Amino acid sequence: MSGLVLNNVSMRFDLPNGSHVQALQDVSLDLKPGELLSVLGPSGCGKTTLLNIVAGFLAPTSGKISLNGHAVKGPDAERGMVFQKGALFEWMNVRENVSFGPRMAGKSEAQFGAMVDHLIDVVGLHDFREKAIYELSGGMQQRVALARCLANDPDVILMDEPLGALDALTREKMQSLVLNLWKETGKTVMLITHSVEEALLLGERLIVMAPRPGRIYKEYRLPFAELGAGRDLREVKKMPEFVKTREEILTMIWNMEEEIMGRTGAEK
Repeated sequence: MSGLVLNNVSMRFDLPNGSHVQALQDVSLDLKPGELLSVLGPSGCGKTTLLNIVAGFLAPTSGKISLNGHAVKGPDAERGMVFQKGALFEWMNVRENVSFGPRMAGKSEAQFGAMVDHLIDVVGLHDFREKAIYELSGGMQQRVALARCLANDPDVILMDEPLGALDALTREKMQSLVLNLWKETGKTVMLITHSVEEALLLGERLIVMAPRPGRIYKEYRLPFAELGAGRDLREVKKMPEFVKTREEILTMIWNMEEEIMGRTGAEK
């Protein structure tokens, strides 16, 4: 079976005082190769926990995860991660960061050089390839992180709030870049975000997670990612269906947050 499959994945964290937190409960998902999935939900619903389990950083308490027919049991180059902050090597320049994965895999410059240069060009950093990381803006650093992830040629790209720290204009430009890279590479992408608007733009599939214990509350299949690739995203945002869906999901998550606040207040 190809693609990423989650089957009744649950995660429980046992605390030192003897209590526990049920972060996820029976999450099942089938993500086909080349699909673009965004994940939304109120704070504390287990979005990042879910992503870390798929990445192999955490082992679920129960349930199974497989990619292309084999079990996910830990981190692997077939799953690439892009964090909220680039997690780049400050002592290396742009090109050295992007080529880090292929070099660690034992490949020679002759094998990876052209590919690395192409990725740097694709993310718009042709004139910055020899620049140190600290000389780059936040948006540029995230471009480096994307290129570095792609240089490892993963089957699945996992993105944990990768644009959350950027200003509004840079964020919009990066959203366009993510869509264009998705179309160009055909990679499977799973993206966590707190922005409803971003989830609509960057998810041909979108799942809304319910409050703890985290579980899939509702799933949408949307046209906006396909429409937005190579197009002005501001025009997409004006579409009546986009506005209607955005308001529906905003209300849904707002009600969840209100429920969480009421529950918390009752416990005090």
